[in-house]
Amino acid sequence: MYQRILVPVDGSATSGRALAEVIKFAQQHKAHVEVVHVLEEIGYFDEENYLNYAEMVDSLRRSGEKILAEAQMKLKQAGVPVETKLLETNGERVAHVITAEAKNTQADLIIVGTHGRSGFSRMLLGSVAEGILRTADIPILLIRGG
Repeated sequence: MYQRILVPVDGSATSGRALAEVIKFAQQHKAHVEVVHVLEEIGYFDEENYLNYAEMVDSLRRSGEKILAEAQMKLKQAGVPVETKLLETNGERVAHVITAEAKNTQADLIIVGTHGRSGFSRMLLGSVAEGILRTADIPILLIRGG
């Protein structure tokens, strides 16, 4: 039933739990997995040029590539066909970038970790998982963090 699964990862323990579930799910369904990491555009106020913005973005890109490589290794070790992709927001919301990628790759299912924040922290930080729920037109499996 589910042949193409998309899973976003960010290196957190919660996305690690989602990845573990993806492995089990993909093995049971003999599915192909696409692991994505989204680089979020960073706005900053640095009138004095204390930050090297290009260096910071390069560091974030290397970190994202490392997160993807680790996820790819886990899936390959489990015998799950996998591909990875580093995505960028370019001013869009992270959730929209993820759902657009799912649509572009014709994913059947998105499996995503959720921190389960509520109240003020949810309002302040937002929720990528909630954004995916609101914008995706395919099934979503949420994996709660520990």
